[in-house]
Amino acid sequence: MRARERERLQRKLDTEMRPFRRAGMDENATNGLLRAIRTALRVPVLEIAAQMGVNRSGVFDLEARELKSSTTLRSMSRMAEAMGCKVVYGIVPKYGQTLEELAEVREWQRRAGNRGRRDQGPGT
Repeated sequence: MRARERERLQRKLDTEMRPFRRAGMDENATNGLLRAIRTALRVPVLEIAAQMGVNRSGVFDLEARELKSSTTLRSMSRMAEAMGCKVVYGIVPKYGQTLEELAEVREWQRRAGNRGRRDQGPGT
């Protein structure tokens, strides 16, 4: 029963995360996303700053921290909200794999690792 539920969950997540998997195949696919959205929507920095309760440099600092992967989801969400958007994030396997495929690879690796230890004999 637990295995069936886990497989159902994997399929559901794989379907929901398909667009994120595609984006995840590109190296640094979402770097600079805050600035790209701000530019595409033509939202003035001063407007975002006012809605967030920070000054202009605070907005630019947040965009810079995003590029360095040193920002928080909370900060990104605040800026997204100021632009009339919301943050939706995803966690996907590398190389465009599905969760089901990655789980299978991990299971084979686990089995190979256990077999290797067993073949070495007890106490090694």
